[in-house]
Amino acid sequence: MTIQQLQGTYTVIGNNQDEEGNNYEGTLKLSLDEHNRITAKWLINNSQEQFGTGFFKNNILVINFNYKGDQQIVYKGVVVYKCITKDILDGFWSEKHANPLYLGEERCLRVGAQKEVVN
Repeated sequence: MTIQQLQGTYTVIGNNQDEEGNNYEGTLKLSLDEHNRITAKWLINNSQEQFGTGFFKNNILVINFNYKGDQQIVYKGVVVYKCITKDILDGFWSEKHANPLYLGEERCLRVGAQKEVVN
C-alpha cells in the first residue's frame, strides 16, 4: 500500500478516551501536502473540527492532531491507524490531558467502499 492510496474521505465510528467510552461518529478526510505527508481533517458529530498532520510507513499511519474545545482551549493528541486495506483503517488515540488509563478507538471506512467485516 502507498501513501497516495490513503487519500480520500472516510466514515468514522469511535469511542472516547474515558471510562464510559462514549461513542461518536463523523468523517475523516485524508490528503497529501506539498511534502507528500498526510494532512487530516475530522468532523466529529457534525460539529467539532479536528486537524492533523502525519506520516505513513509499513501500513501504519500516525497523525498528530489538535482541535479547539469548549472555552476555545486547544487539545492535542496522536492517533495511530493500522491500514487493514486502503479502504479500512483501524486505530487508537490518546489526548495529552485525557485519562491516561484509557485509549480512544476509531474505525474508518472509505466512503463508497464496499462494507467488509473485519475482526
